[in-house]
Amino acid sequence: MKKYFNIIKYTQETLLVVSVIIMMVLPLLIVFYPDVINSNVTLNLYLASHIFLFFVMIIRPLADIFIGVKWLRPLVILRKGTGVISASIIVSFILSKLMIDPAGYIEAFSTYKYWSMTNYALLAHLADISAVILIITSNNLAKRIFGTWWKKIQQLSYVYFYASVLYVYLSYGNIDLLYALIIITFVTYIASVRNKKRLLKSLNVTPPIITNSSINIIPVPDKRKILKNI
Repeated sequence: MKKYFNIIKYTQETLLVVSVIIMMVLPLLIVFYPDVINSNVTLNLYLASHIFLFFVMIIRPLADIFIGVKWLRPLVILRKGTGVISASIIVSFILSKLMIDPAGYIEAFSTYKYWSMTNYALLAHLADISAVILIITSNNLAKRIFGTWWKKIQQLSYVYFYASVLYVYLSYGNIDLLYALIIITFVTYIASVRNKKRLLKSLNVTPPIITNSSINIIPVPDKRKILKNI
């Protein structure tokens, strides 16, 4: 098992290094070698980004469902590396736009068209913003700065996934991404139900201990509050 964890560790490090290289090289290729990064290559890059993102979204629910599969839970560690490499591709396209026309790109934020559903722009930009926030906060420094808010910020992965998948599907008709969306939604729901059942089962209600001199009441956890926070 130790060897297995070492493989996961090295894979994680490799994914993070590759992510940095992508953000250094890909924007330059997009700007200076547009013939290389043509429409077909762009679609393949989006596909690669979604494959990594699919892993990010499905591995934890699967680990929660199949808790008896010992080799599955450690793979949750790779959510960081695969999430960063997925976001790095999206961020690279944003950086290329900033390199070409920084003033125009920033100015577009204040326009209605940028946030409208015309050509599904809203979905694309929600995915872009989520990717940027996730890649900036995917480090230990961000964990220390944001504290308990860090996990809430990481929930933007759902916005990133659903917005980007819907944008590519509606824009390019990629039916495979729609299947991926359905699978993730179903598996996440099943995992949520199973987690709630396990939590309810683990909550032991201890009755009051009555003695001759006093009544010692042991507080009982509020199940509704706990379930609400899952």
